[in-house]
Amino acid sequence: MQSLKSIFLTKLSIFFFLFLQTIHCQADVPQLMIADSLFNQRSYKEAMGIYQENYQSGIYSPSMLLKMAFISEGIGDKESAALYLSKYYDLSPNPQTITKIKSLTGQNELVGYEVSDGMRFVLFLVEYKEIVVGVLSLLLIVSLIFLWSKGDTEARFFWPSGLLITLIFLINNFLKGPNTGLVTGSPTFIVSKPSAGGELIDLVEPGHRVKIRSSKDVWYEVEWKDQIAYIKKEKVTRQ
Repeated sequence: MQSLKSIFLTKLSIFFFLFLQTIHCQADVPQLMIADSLFNQRSYKEAMGIYQENYQSGIYSPSMLLKMAFISEGIGDKESAALYLSKYYDLSPNPQTITKIKSLTGQNELVGYEVSDGMRFVLFLVEYKEIVVGVLSLLLIVSLIFLWSKGDTEARFFWPSGLLITLIFLINNFLKGPNTGLVTGSPTFIVSKPSAGGELIDLVEPGHRVKIRSSKDVWYEVEWKDQIAYIKKEKVTRQ
């Protein structure tokens, strides 16, 4: 039977590997603090450069998205402002955001912003992903120290720490928000098949959102009003 020390060191190594992944995700926090300082000093162009670099790397927060939308609207880029607000809505759904997007896009009604209770819970976990991973990591450390102090070597005593390692790995690597896209083309044809011969389902203007299921050549397969449809990629900006 494998010794307790070997089991402990193996699990501790796995934990540190996962923990370093989390640190990597947060490596640009000081840079974001500099950007926030520039924003407060109204150095919007310099702040936007840092924000965009982090956004493209998948590092953002609700407050950062609001600042990016503010800067974009200020320079007349309403399309980007609507995009950032749409992403903000994923993290913090509220009617005020919808109203602002309608104002930016000139729409009276918007499709694709409905959020179920289950999705709200997922979005909550995504927003506080680092905190969740941190709490689970702390519990993992406590469980390993407890096992080490007790000297238990039976496999049945190791399942809690094994479960925690699995949860940390899954959350850190697979917990993501919905794969959505913002319609930015005018006009945009939504069709039944990924071809020019597809039946026209809808003709829409920028501002609506679609859930992207897959990519096929120059088309996105999307969900539109509870049905499968297709939109040309050039008409949609992924979030």
